[in-house]
Amino acid sequence: MKGDLLLIIDMQNVYTHGAKWECRDMAGAAQNILRLAQSEIFDEVILTKFIADENAKGVWKNYNTENAAVNADSWSNALMPELEPLAKKFPVIEKSKYSSLKNEQVLAACEKARRVFVTGVVAECCVLFTAFDLIDAGIYTVYVTDAVSGLNKAKERAAELTLEGLSPLHVRLMTTDEILEEK
Repeated sequence: MKGDLLLIIDMQNVYTHGAKWECRDMAGAAQNILRLAQSEIFDEVILTKFIADENAKGVWKNYNTENAAVNADSWSNALMPELEPLAKKFPVIEKSKYSSLKNEQVLAACEKARRVFVTGVVAECCVLFTAFDLIDAGIYTVYVTDAVSGLNKAKERAAELTLEGLSPLHVRLMTTDEILEEK
């Protein structure tokens, strides 16, 4: 899809089954992300990783203090093994805020895209904040419902309902199969 970017947000071990911040369906989201990334229909693919800012201020400083053990654990912060092959092929960009667009490199890439396809975790947090920033930047956003995982189904659905209110003008909700059929 000419001019399209696949953005894979924070698919790190800390969100996998049994981990500290376990999300509901990381395995399913990862499978769909891999299908999309390996389809070669995107002009660009970017992965992000949340890494705590050592110079954080205000509530971020409190957040990082409260989560110091997670922040210091290299396994928790690493991409889940299923997505490691993507890290060899596409850039992995670190961020220290919820929205991926707070990183200038991610923002610049997204501003060049015709559409940005949003995937990853956490649905009701980093993914939703990123979608809002994309919309505010005037970038058409596709929220890939089965390639996003949240803390539970109700919270995932709440994020989807919020974005549905902005559809179809600013955002479109699609499944992986719908995207692959569209190509």
